[in-house]
Amino acid sequence: MERGWEAMQINVAQLLRSAIGATRDYEVKQVIDVTGDGVNSLVEGKVRLMRTDRGILVKGVLDTGVELTCSRCLSLFHCPLALSIEEEYFPTTDVVSGAPLYLPEEAGSFTIDEHHELDLTEAVRQCALLAIPMKPLCLENCAGLCPLCGHNLNLGACNCRPEADPRWSELSRLASAGDDLSGEEKGT
Repeated sequence: MERGWEAMQINVAQLLRSAIGATRDYEVKQVIDVTGDGVNSLVEGKVRLMRTDRGILVKGVLDTGVELTCSRCLSLFHCPLALSIEEEYFPTTDVVSGAPLYLPEEAGSFTIDEHHELDLTEAVRQCALLAIPMKPLCLENCAGLCPLCGHNLNLGACNCRPEADPRWSELSRLASAGDDLSGEEKGT
């Protein structure tokens, strides 16, 4: 197992010279701005690089976490993310001759620079953005906010009286009328 590199850059010159199917495993442990909001997060895990007929296939599982705002109670919380990465990187320069290479016309493809360095940062960032839940919750059973006073109900009940929905007013009247009738029956 080889070590992770600064800025998640790995020199793949030797792997590009290897036969198709050759692999190298790397441990990644790097602090980067995962979401692009200026807040750094630790990214760690293992990746396997495999030589393909067109470039280098990167596969691995990385763990990180981001600070999010709960969609129910609006509190900040740390959300762990497990990233499953699988991307192919294409060389821009021939490793033997140094001649420029034509890139596949696949939109959004990742490249290996002219120094034969593969940078995982953008692939990790994109994978993390896709892994962030659409409606993040600080707790699975988050109670949210009181709709009247805005109190965080995870911290305890507020002093507001529950307001009855006017659509249920007729049913409430029937229920209270039923309570009055049952009370009269008991008294007789």
